[in-house]
Amino acid sequence: MFPIRYLMAIMGSIGLAIVYGFKVNVSVAIVAMVNHTAVKLSTLHMLESENTTAVPVDECRENNTSNATKISTKDGPFVWNEPLQGLILSAYFWGYMLSLLPGGRMADLLSAKWVMNGSVLLNVVASILSPVAAEIHYTLFIAMRFIQGIGGGVTFPAMHAMVAKWAPPNERSILASIVYAGTALGTVISILLTGIIAANFDWVWVFYIEAALCLIWCTAWWIMIEDSPEEQTRFISQEEKDYIMQSLNHTKNSSGHKEKLPVPWGEVLRSKPFMAILIAHFCSNFGWYMLLIELPTFMNQILKFDMSSNAGVSSMPFLCMWIFTIILSKILAVMQDKKLITVTVSRKIGTLFSSVVPMICLIAVSYVGCNRTLAVILMTIGVTCIGGMYSGFLSNHIDIAPNFAGTLVAITNCVATIPGFVVPIFVGKLTHGNQTIGAWKIIFFATATLYIVEIIVYTIFGSGEEQPWNKTKPTDEEKNDQTLPLKVDSRK
Repeated sequence: MFPIRYLMAIMGSIGLAIVYGFKVNVSVAIVAMVNHTAVKLSTLHMLESENTTAVPVDECRENNTSNATKISTKDGPFVWNEPLQGLILSAYFWGYMLSLLPGGRMADLLSAKWVMNGSVLLNVVASILSPVAAEIHYTLFIAMRFIQGIGGGVTFPAMHAMVAKWAPPNERSILASIVYAGTALGTVISILLTGIIAANFDWVWVFYIEAALCLIWCTAWWIMIEDSPEEQTRFISQEEKDYIMQSLNHTKNSSGHKEKLPVPWGEVLRSKPFMAILIAHFCSNFGWYMLLIELPTFMNQILKFDMSSNAGVSSMPFLCMWIFTIILSKILAVMQDKKLITVTVSRKIGTLFSSVVPMICLIAVSYVGCNRTLAVILMTIGVTCIGGMYSGFLSNHIDIAPNFAGTLVAITNCVATIPGFVVPIFVGKLTHGNQTIGAWKIIFFATATLYIVEIIVYTIFGSGEEQPWNKTKPTDEEKNDQTLPLKVDSRK
């Protein structure tokens, strides 16, 4: 029988793929939604009215001889300039940030399964309403993106809590990587599907078709997966259930009601390994979101790829990233099993892959000019190696404190979401009326600087050892507090 813990990981991976698909589809769809001709004319008028001599330069125009640029992108109905596009793209992350901590506590205290299901359903509803909202006014479209962000914010805490309950310690890296590889897979599928739909149909179908497909997953997740092995009655053998429970120090006769450990906030915030994860997560996400959100724009505005080619070229790196994530996590897991490396070394290897290589690639892209082939190769290598973060610092929360895995990832992801709304506005301001390689060079160098900070901090302070505060016991006063009891015995 196929192990149910791997089925949980695969289903969770698909769930994250869906949510990440909704996160990035507007980054591609907005290319088809915006009337670029009107925006450029508006920018020129603005520059003339301000008596500005600088005029936007099409630096790569003379190289537009490849097949990739012979099909022009149709203008859409909306005259949204670059700063407004940045605001639209960043709205998702305001909602995302707002729901992270509540989502983390709900996943730890209540039901991670239903938190995850609710997240996808919220994204589906907002996606269906998005076309009407955009037609009425861009503020309503921004509101739909905000709502989708609220749904997206709870997914990482929910899946961290699921992995903590389902993954034996020696399989934690591979199961976590399977789950989180879904973000890369979802990015690939969404960028390709959105590009194909936008190029061949009206842009509104991007939102309708993708929403309809996601309802299938919601039903399957509801029927097939439970919060923990103790609750799972279908599709699981007694042998697998015993193996998971024993590996996590559960007993067959464990009570279904266990006092919930309060989060030791002071010790968490003073913990060097935790702060190393938080800083690594923030710095890494700046590069991740910059590529995730802005790569289609860079391909279209600077390298002059059309809508169909833009989708294919933009999605290629994320496909490679998905494959790399699975391979690297398996290699590191095997090395750990053979005692060749410790958990700490494994996490640092994954994190170094996800920071050093993208940093080098971004700096190199700044100097390749209009060489599309070399730019695409460098971007592909950079995004591919970002996949190391899933077997690096992103799995590290569960290592240092499995009892608080959902809450810890909510904290770090909350801080790491700041680049999500800073990056689109930052890029929008720098490129407004200035879609040049020079402007993008500033963006790439700023990202590279943060990667250097990540490399130094995590290499020095990162650790894969369980921290003493993970087993903090509630005091009598805390027992009388308003902390909710956990319905399922899901802790070590």
